[in-house]
This record gives sequence, structure tokens and C-alpha cells, in this order.
Amino acid sequence: MQIDSATAKQLSSLQDNSRIQNRDELIQDILQGGSGSGFGVMLKQYVQSSSGDASGTDAAVAPTAPGVTYRDGLLWQQLGKAASAETSDISGHETRHSVSKSGPTAYDDLIRQASEKYGVDEALIKAVIDTESSFNPNVVSSAGAKGLMQLMDGTAAGLGVTDPFDPAQNIDAGTRYLSYQINRFNGQVNMALAAYNAGPNRLAKLGVSTDEQLMDKLDMLPLETRKYIRKVADAQLKYEA
Repeated sequence: MQIDSATAKQLSSLQDNSRIQNRDELIQDILQGGSGSGFGVMLKQYVQSSSGDASGTDAAVAPTAPGVTYRDGLLWQQLGKAASAETSDISGHETRHSVSKSGPTAYDDLIRQASEKYGVDEALIKAVIDTESSFNPNVVSSAGAKGLMQLMDGTAAGLGVTDPFDPAQNIDAGTRYLSYQINRFNGQVNMALAAYNAGPNRLAKLGVSTDEQLMDKLDMLPLETRKYIRKVADAQLKYEA
């Protein structure tokens, strides 16, 4: 069981206001359930729901939630990476925190048209644009990718784009290219995103064809591509209806 940072802060705050001052009171408060303190109630819930082992402390009263330890007769919540780091796993087993929904963009009509034309989810198109350019139609990457969906010159030319900074052309071509990758990998979105970012040839060298296989060899992809897949997935949540 993992205590998120918000809960940890709440526990810490309640602990400061609690009248628990020694181990005997702690035992009585948690195990006998006789305390009315918010800290005791919340902590008891976490302790009872955890099945971990405790070392160096009486097992009958030891806190079993990760990061919670005894010190000087009190309980302490250690706020390390496990509590504060973002818990996102692009394999699909992620723990997601609440995400604020984003409102309309300046390119909704163009995105809707491209979505209907190529059969790509609107939220996914917006997530790619958000991740690639933050909706800046004039951005140029260090590698030379241009526009909203960061088209390389060769890709843009192959898709018939004459002006990669034109939002209409860029969104249409970028969505078409993304649809090619989605179709190439039979709807496997992570595979399509990896191909969009790193190129389909790199995936071909890995010898993978499904998202599950991709996850098994994820460490063989560039760090940028691994982060890219996660960022797009996170961004997509903001634009889903």
C-alpha cells in the first residue's frame, strides 16, 4: 500500500494536533480504537489495510504502511520519492492523480476535421500537439521538426505539406501520419506513438509489434521516446470528454 503525498501531508498535520505523546497511548489509540483523534482514526485505517512486515518493532503495534516508522515514541511519515514522485507507468498499470480538464483550443475545428477524416481520436491528436509544441504553430525543434505536430521536412514533403507552419496543413498531415502508425500496428497506440517520435525503423529493429512487447523492451528505446509516450498519455486525459 502506498500513501500519496496529499494524504501524507494530512496525516502530518493531524499528527501535530494529536495528543498522542508516547507508545502506550499510541497502542491504546490505534489497537483499541478508543481514540477520537483524526490522526488515530486515519492511521488505524492505513495500518489495518496493509499486510507488510515490520522489522525492529513489536509486530503487534508496528505500522506497516511504507514510509511510516517509529521514532521517539511517535509515528513519522517519511516523504521520499515513493510518496512524492509521479506514479505513472505507461504499460497501462498506472496510478493517476486527478487531472484538470482543458478547455477548447484555437484549433478545435481543424482537429475535429482531421479526426473525422483519418479516424484518430480528437483527444489523442490534442495530446500529441500539446506534447510536441504546446500548441505553438511556429516552434522549431533542435532536430528541425516544425509546427504544431512537429513534422520533419522529409515527412512533411512526403505528405504534401508546402508550409509546415500552417496549422491546417500541419494538423492534417500530422494526424494522417499518426493514423498510418496506428493502422500499421493494428491500433496499438503506444507502438504508434513510439513510431511517431522515434521512427518506425527503430521499432522494426526491436522486433516488436504490440504494446505488450514494446513494454518488455522499453529500456531499448531512447529516454526521450519513453518519456514522450507517458507525456502523451497524461496529456490525453486532459482532453477526453
